[in-house]
Amino acid sequence: MRRYGKNPDEDDVRVRPNRKGNRPRTNIRPKHEDAAEGFVLTVDRGRLTVLVEDRTIHAMKARELGRKGVVVGDRVAVVGDLSGAKDTLARIVRVEERTSVLRRTADDDDPF
Repeated sequence: MRRYGKNPDEDDVRVRPNRKGNRPRTNIRPKHEDAAEGFVLTVDRGRLTVLVEDRTIHAMKARELGRKGVVVGDRVAVVGDLSGAKDTLARIVRVEERTSVLRRTADDDDPF
């Protein structure tokens, strides 16, 4: 009597799914050419408020960004639900290169 495998011969045997079943099988990610440009307004525990055109939306970072930090003032590319309606969430897929720096000096006579 075969109990485990792809085709168990009993109906009451539970076949466990693969632990890694939800992960993608490839590292090839979409380019998101159609992503909307936005401006980060607030960051609160992983949820970001982004200004897209004239709407304020809520978003979170995409997994492919990894630990790359997104801070207030960053220009980002956003996909997903951009309506700004209640209980909707978009995804930040790209952080554009920063053009300015906000820096605290160590001393008043610091040349930079």
